[in-house]
Amino acid sequence: MKPPPHEPNSARPVGTPGDTLRAQARREQMHARLLGAASIFCFLFTVVAGKLTLATIIRPMAPEKRQIAPQVPEIPKVDPRGALAGDFSLPQVHRAPIMDRNGQTLALSLPVAQVYANPQELIDPADIASRLHRILPAMNEEETARKLASPKQFVYIARNISPQQELAINNLGIPGIYFEPGEQRHYPLGRMAAQILGAVDIDDHGIAGVERHFDSRLLSDRRPLRLSLDIRIQSAVREEVATAMQTYQAIGACGIVMDVRTGEIIAMVSLPDYDANAFAHATNDERFNRAVTGLYEPGSTFKLQTAAMGLATGTIHVWDRFSSIPLKIGRFTIRDMKNDHFSPWLTLPEVMAYSSNPAAAHIALDVGGKRQAEWLRDMGFFAPVPVELPEAAHPLVPHQWGLATTMTVGFGHGVAEPPLAIVRGTAATVNGGILVSPTLLDAESRNSEQTVPPQDGLATVATPLQPSVAQAATTDSDTPAEPQGPRVMSPEVSALLRRILRLDVTQGTGRTAESPGYFVGGKTGTAEKIGPHGGYLKHVNISAFTGIFPMNAPHYAVYVMLDSPQATPQTHGWTTAGWNAAPTVSHIVSRIGPMLQIFPDTEHAAQIDAQLAISMQPAVPRGVRPLGPGNDPGDPRLLENTAHKSRELPTAQDQNTAAARKHLVAERRKASLEKMDE
Repeated sequence: MKPPPHEPNSARPVGTPGDTLRAQARREQMHARLLGAASIFCFLFTVVAGKLTLATIIRPMAPEKRQIAPQVPEIPKVDPRGALAGDFSLPQVHRAPIMDRNGQTLALSLPVAQVYANPQELIDPADIASRLHRILPAMNEEETARKLASPKQFVYIARNISPQQELAINNLGIPGIYFEPGEQRHYPLGRMAAQILGAVDIDDHGIAGVERHFDSRLLSDRRPLRLSLDIRIQSAVREEVATAMQTYQAIGACGIVMDVRTGEIIAMVSLPDYDANAFAHATNDERFNRAVTGLYEPGSTFKLQTAAMGLATGTIHVWDRFSSIPLKIGRFTIRDMKNDHFSPWLTLPEVMAYSSNPAAAHIALDVGGKRQAEWLRDMGFFAPVPVELPEAAHPLVPHQWGLATTMTVGFGHGVAEPPLAIVRGTAATVNGGILVSPTLLDAESRNSEQTVPPQDGLATVATPLQPSVAQAATTDSDTPAEPQGPRVMSPEVSALLRRILRLDVTQGTGRTAESPGYFVGGKTGTAEKIGPHGGYLKHVNISAFTGIFPMNAPHYAVYVMLDSPQATPQTHGWTTAGWNAAPTVSHIVSRIGPMLQIFPDTEHAAQIDAQLAISMQPAVPRGVRPLGPGNDPGDPRLLENTAHKSRELPTAQDQNTAAARKHLVAERRKASLEKMDE
C-alpha cells in the first residue's frame, strides 16, 4: 500500500535531473549579467583613463585664472626694448609703480602673503610654532606659540612672506593656518631719490614724498606714474655732491638740476640719504630733504634777484654805479670781505661779478622796501615752492619791512628760503622772464594727470641770443618748449641778466664753475649759518652756487649747496662758494651734458662768447645822468642832508619826501643787526 502524498516519506527524491538543469541555467544567467556589468565598468574606466591621458599628457589644458592662487604673478613678456614698460603691472597688486622719465622703475609693489591662524582649530601650538620657525627663521617661536595657544579666533603669525615660504607652510598641511594676499612696496635702486619717493605704511598708504602726494592716484589707477627725474642724471649728481661733501667735510649737501623752460626737475639730491627700503630705520637727518624742506639764507645768490628787481622796475641801469664803501647801521657794519680790494664805486656788472654787499644794499634802497617785498612775493619767495612734495617748507620772511630789512635782504640775509626756490627764481631770470612752476612729473604725465592746467595769456619768450648751429643741433628737441607761467620781467631784461651771469663765471667769483664748451653762467653765494640759539656762527657757512648752461640758449639750471664745509689745503683756507660749490657745478655740467644730448661746442666758442660779452664798465648813453657819486638816492648817509642841500625853497612834495627820509633814518637808528659778511 502506497503512503499518502502529504506525508514526508511520500516526497520526491532530491537531486533529480530537472533540478540540476534549472540551477545551472540560473548560474549561467548570473555569470552573463556579471560579465556585462564588468564590461560596462571596463569601458567606463577605459574612457576615463583615455580622457585623463589626453588632458594631462597628450594635450593638457591651461589652467584658468580663477584656478590659480592669487599670489602667483603673471609671467612678464620679454621686452628688450622696453616698449611695454609703461604698461607693466602685476596682477593682484593695487598700487601703481613709479618710474623715471625713461621708464626705469623706481618703486613697485610685489605680491606677498600674510599668514594667520585660528587658535581654536589648532591641536598642538608649541609643535606648530616649532615647525613654522623652521620656515620663518625671523619669527619669534616662543611668542608665536603663546599667540597660537590664546583663546582668540584670529592671530597674525607673519606678514609679507614670500611665495616660496607660503608654499612651504601650505605643504605642512596644518589645519587652522590660513593665508591672505597682500603686497609690499619695493624700491629697486635703494638710496637713489629716496627723499623724493618717500614711503608707504603697513597698510600700503603713502606717508612721505611722492608716495604721499600721489597716494590716491597710485591706488586708483594702475598705470605707472612717470616722474620727470632722469635716474642717470640723478646718479651723476649724487656722486659729485657726495664727493664734494666728503672732500670739504660738510655735514650736509644738496644738488638740483631743473629744466628752466618747463620746470621739470631732472635730478634732486639731498645728503645724507638712506635706503628707501628701510625708511623706518632712517634717521631724521637722513629723511630731511634739504632741497625743499631745508631753509637757508641764500647769501649772494639773492643778489641776482636784487639786480633783476632794479632792472625790471626801471630803477637802475647797467651803467649806474653803486657805493661799495662799508655801511654803518647803528653799531653794525655792512661790508665786503677783508680781502676784497676794488673801486669804491661799482657798476652793476661789477657789483655782480665782485659780489659786493654794500653795493647790493644800495640797489635795494634805490628800489625801496615796499617794491622789494612786492617783487619777492611775485617771484614766489613768500610761499612754499609749488612742487609735488608734501615736505615743501614755508620760507621765513620778515614781518616788518624796514630800512634794515631792505638792505640785508638785498644781499641775501634776513630771509630763509629752500634751495628749490632759488633755482626757480634763477630760471625766471634766464628763460625770458617767465616764472615756471617746478614739477616732478614729466610733460607727458602732466598732460595725462591734468595736475597742471594750461594758463591763458602766455607770451612767447623772445631769445635775442641765438645758439650756434652746432649747439642748436645738439639740443634734445627741435622745437624748444616755451615757458609757461606769469611774466615777471621783459625778455630784454632777461637777456641782459644772462650776460651778467656769464660774466660772473668768466671774470667774477664763479670762475671755478666754468666747463669748457658749455658756457656756464651763475652766481656764488655764501652766508653765515644761523646757530641753534638764533645767532650767527662765525666761520660756519652755507656755500651755494646757482648756475645755468648753456648760457647762449639756457636750458638747465644746476644748483649745489654745501652745509658747513671746512677749509682744505686745496681751498687755501677758504670755505666760500667759489672754492667748493662752484667747482662741483663744473664737474656736474661736464658729466650730465652729454647725457642730456648737449655737447660742448668749442668750435664756435669765440663767437658765442662774443655774443654773451658785456663790459665791466658799460658806457653811459649821452644825455643820461647815471646813479653814482653825488647822485645816489638810496644812500642812507645822504638822506638826512638831502633837504638841507637844496638851495631852493622846498615844495610840499619835497617836504614830504624829506620827512619820509628822516623817518627812515630814525628807523635804521633803532634797528638791530648782526654783522653779516659773505
